[in-house]
Amino acid sequence: MKSYKIGFSVWGVLLFLIIMVPTWIWFAFPAPNDILRAESQTELTDTIASVCQILFIAALCLIVKQNCGPLKPTPLITGVMGCIVLYYAGWFLYYGGLTDPFVILLLTAPPCGAFLLFALDQGNKVALVPIVIFSVCHLFYGIVNFMVFE
Repeated sequence: MKSYKIGFSVWGVLLFLIIMVPTWIWFAFPAPNDILRAESQTELTDTIASVCQILFIAALCLIVKQNCGPLKPTPLITGVMGCIVLYYAGWFLYYGGLTDPFVILLLTAPPCGAFLLFALDQGNKVALVPIVIFSVCHLFYGIVNFMVFE
């Protein structure tokens, strides 16, 4: 922990906001074939995911590696941007009425990938464990609730 400090990562906050915009829109304006509002069959997993999400967002936004300079275009940041594009594509397909497993994967895997790649790029090892646990839980939620019992 010696190489970390409590700080404020504008880029961490911006990534969080970019990822959350479609979810906020979804809360306010339900999609036409809105299967995501169904009761979850994975309540314990969802709770673990929520706790880990809070932890990794806090870590990405408030814990900064001391020697980490300004954000630069790197292959990892390019991957973050690719994940965001895929995630938004998933939401467009979802609002277009598609709810097949591919769309569900676009709504679950890319945001996890974006956060993971960003943490790796920033050298934020503190955020990695909760991101990985959240990712496993988030994918499990999508698979069990929308793919296995379809």
